[in-house]
Amino acid sequence: MQDWRRYAVFAVPAGRFYETGSAWLGWDSVAGATRAQPALPDLPVPAADLTARARRYGFHGTLKPPFRLANGEDLPALKAAIAEIAAEAGPVEVSGLRLTAMGRFLAFAPALPDAALSTLGAHVVTGLEPFRAPLTASEMEKRRAARLSPRQAALLAQYGYPYVLEQFRFHLTLTGPVPHAARGAVAECLSRHFAPSLPHPYRIVDLALMGQDATGRFRLLNRCPLGGR
Repeated sequence: MQDWRRYAVFAVPAGRFYETGSAWLGWDSVAGATRAQPALPDLPVPAADLTARARRYGFHGTLKPPFRLANGEDLPALKAAIAEIAAEAGPVEVSGLRLTAMGRFLAFAPALPDAALSTLGAHVVTGLEPFRAPLTASEMEKRRAARLSPRQAALLAQYGYPYVLEQFRFHLTLTGPVPHAARGAVAECLSRHFAPSLPHPYRIVDLALMGQDATGRFRLLNRCPLGGR
């Protein structure tokens, strides 16, 4: 039986958009297999270097950040809780995605704020909080080393992650840190590469329960349809 180090709840796309994204990152979290990364003309930094940090998570948007199970909880109970949350929520339709800089890395994010997506994220985070084991002291210190606002520090203490609830900004990660001088060229290259597969609108129709294996990579364990459908 697989021993999962941590769990998470992601929005994992499907279809051509997912195929393009997982190939770009070099890891298919649905199939649990590596993918050959594309050779993109005019890319100023090797794809393998750009995606090294993001690869282990697969192509995804985070809804419940990675966590260890609390004492007394188990995987079947976690699956049941996610299914219940999913059944109570409906699918989310985002009018469009755009490639944007999230600090030093690049990602696809909603072109406009989306209240339904924010509500879904808050529902997943709070609803699954009883299953999350507390962060260790070293994990807390590592997070606190970032420049957090007082509110973000409070969210870190309460939920184990500073960018939840009103601080949440949904995004589908494409890279790790990109050198500033190359960021514009990388963004242009990725925009061209993803353009044929970019969905309009982008729909989130299920919650993807992910498990982190012994190598540190996340794999799809289960999809729970939103709205129970």
